[in-house]
Formats: sequence, C-alpha cells, structure tokens
Amino acid sequence: MTVVKVIELVGESPTSWQDAVENAVAQAAKTVRNITGVEVTNMTANVRDGKIVEYKADVQVAFAVDGT
Repeated sequence: MTVVKVIELVGESPTSWQDAVENAVAQAAKTVRNITGVEVTNMTANVRDGKIVEYKADVQVAFAVDGT
C-alpha cells in the first residue's frame, strides 16, 4: 500500500500564475522525492499602480512516502 503525504506551499512569479505553480513544484522537488501531483487551491496577485506585479499560487503538493 502506498502512503501519500501532502504539503502546502505558495509559489510566486512576476510573470504568471502558471509560472508561480511551476516555481513551487520546482522548489519542492529540490528536497522532496516522489512528487506525484499538485493541486492549485488559490490564486492571488499583488497590484501596484493598477498593474499586477506578482502572481501567487497556493498549492498542495502530493508525494509518496518512502518505505511504503
């Protein structure tokens, strides 16, 4: 039986929400093995002078726990 753990992260990007999600997964992959999926739970942005200056994505990253 496989056991899956889920962690919550916030990815950021000056470009897009997709980049924010990809940045969160890429950073997690540096220290977390066996990532199997990601769920985007919320998207927000910082606005300055009427323009979006930073995109943020709240994500849940799932990964299989070693030894199961």
